[in-house]
Amino acid sequence: MKLKKLAVALAVAGLAVPGVASATNGYFAHGYGMKSKGMAGAATATASDAFGGAVNPAKMVWVGDRIDFGADLFSPRRESRRSGSGFGGFLDGNADSDSNYFLIPEFGYNKMVNPRLSLGVTVYGNGGMNTDYSGGEITSPAGTATCNFFQTGGLGPVQPGYNLLCGNGRLGVDLIQLVVAPTVAYKVNENHSIGISPLLGYQRFKMEGIEAFAGFSNDPANLTNRGHDNSTGWGVRVGWFGRFSDTVSVGAAYSSKLRMSTFDKYKGLFAENGDFDIPENWNVGVAFRPASSVTVALDYQRINYSDVKSVGNPSTNVLNCPAVGGADSSACLGGSNGAGFGWGDVDVFKIGVEYQYSKNLVLRAGYNHTDNPIQGRDVTFNILAPGVVQDHLTLGLTYTTASGGELTVGYMHAFDKSVTGSSLFNSFGLPGGNETIKMYQNSIGIAYGWKM
Repeated sequence: MKLKKLAVALAVAGLAVPGVASATNGYFAHGYGMKSKGMAGAATATASDAFGGAVNPAKMVWVGDRIDFGADLFSPRRESRRSGSGFGGFLDGNADSDSNYFLIPEFGYNKMVNPRLSLGVTVYGNGGMNTDYSGGEITSPAGTATCNFFQTGGLGPVQPGYNLLCGNGRLGVDLIQLVVAPTVAYKVNENHSIGISPLLGYQRFKMEGIEAFAGFSNDPANLTNRGHDNSTGWGVRVGWFGRFSDTVSVGAAYSSKLRMSTFDKYKGLFAENGDFDIPENWNVGVAFRPASSVTVALDYQRINYSDVKSVGNPSTNVLNCPAVGGADSSACLGGSNGAGFGWGDVDVFKIGVEYQYSKNLVLRAGYNHTDNPIQGRDVTFNILAPGVVQDHLTLGLTYTTASGGELTVGYMHAFDKSVTGSSLFNSFGLPGGNETIKMYQNSIGIAYGWKM
């Protein structure tokens, strides 16, 4: 009982760590649970830990009495630059995000009520719109004068150096998404189970440095530099898991959109007066054992970012705002059809291999490929959220101690990816040239779990 209380306390303490970030498949993690992360997230049809609430709740009834907790040290490296702007590059600049390390906690617990029914809980995080540029990248006299006119009509004081979006000082966003997933799983017979997880969501968000876009907002007082704001909401994940033989298992799960309360401090930024729901997603998978010591898992996941207007609406919607000469106030920032980040839906393909090297040691590897949700059209706004990586390579292992505890390590590398597009400033009548956003990532985590 003391160990249970300790694990729960550690998980709760982990959730208090600021700056959670996880931009791999868009801003969803590549996997949930350290064993899954070592296999590139391919876990829909495998049952070896208590993270079913984040992937497929139906598999929890196959896990037994179990507890898992750990943390991932995640390091995304983000770079943005503008080049080729007119008059000798008066708006050109380069910026690297200063925030490079984030701690992502994880926790799972499962209890068998009887041989066919289990109750559990999974706690997991998303995020990834976490950037922190120092500002002062635009320093030429022509650039500072242009940003001053763009921001204030030339009536305000000229700053010593504007950021890449012609704002004052630091530029960036901080988004945290945490989900608590209580889980019920039931074996309908000896080979098949179903499960359900109510999803209780919490978000925390902050924006800095986009004062230049105040004229394109329906509520400029709630656009930027308002500190952190919080949002809560709910959804549901349902799943099925089936064992067709001793060597083949199949799973499928669906998560509804999480309906979140609005960010009132940023209702002049996000479409629909500050709405920022967590998108609908679903996944299917199969796992098979070509040899007694080898398991191969294949997953497909679909994430429907475009169904959340603040994420999926094209950033070019702002060009229909009256401030730019348009006639549709709903297209302004914060409007019912307000400009967003332009993220498209993504298809994610995952393959993982697990090898039982010895009685006490399991080795893992995997590959994860996702679509890039960002088009060149939307690069300007996505200087704030450059979630462009596509290809991930993972490694992992689990060592079982003499007492039966499982120590798991997982590593992920997301390869360098960039997207270039015409600057949105060109559409405002300024020779803004082209902009490029680029990112690569590494993460390494450790977890400990045991059967109770």
